[in-house]
Parts: sequence; structure tokens; C-alpha cells
Amino acid sequence: MNKGIIAIIINLLQGASWALVVIVSSYLFFHTLPYGFFVALFSALFGSFIGLFFVSFFELINIQYKNFLQNEKQTKLLEDILQELKKQQ
Repeated sequence: MNKGIIAIIINLLQGASWALVVIVSSYLFFHTLPYGFFVALFSALFGSFIGLFFVSFFELINIQYKNFLQNEKQTKLLEDILQELKKQQ
């Protein structure tokens, strides 16, 4: 598949965001575990929200980029059709 550099960067940033979720949640879980299991679980869930925000943000960017590429293709096809119609008249 021929991916552009922008798509590769977006996917890389999305993967880094997932890594941030795992690292922050496990860090907070194990460092607050002496205070109790439920406190550790709550802090891990709360700490993963930042990473999950970035995951959804980069997923939104990825969807918008794919829509942009699709719109470019459609515009090119419509311009070709318009040129053919003008030639026939």
C-alpha cells in the first residue's frame, strides 16, 4: 500500500499515544498500590485519560486526512468529466 509521509507520521503518533496510556497507567497503578488496590486502579484509570485523549485526537486527524484524500480524488474525477462534457459540446 502506498502511504504518504503524513499518514505514517499520524500512525506513529497514534502508536506513541497508546504507549503513553500503558506507561502512565502502569506507573500510577504501581506507585499508588501501597495506598490500596481501588485507589491504585482509580489513579491508573484517571492517568490514562491524557493518553486516550491523544489517541482519539490522532484518530480524528487520520479520519479527516483520509476524507481529504478521497475528496481530492473525487474532485479530479469530476473535473475530468467536466472536461469531457465540454469537448462533446
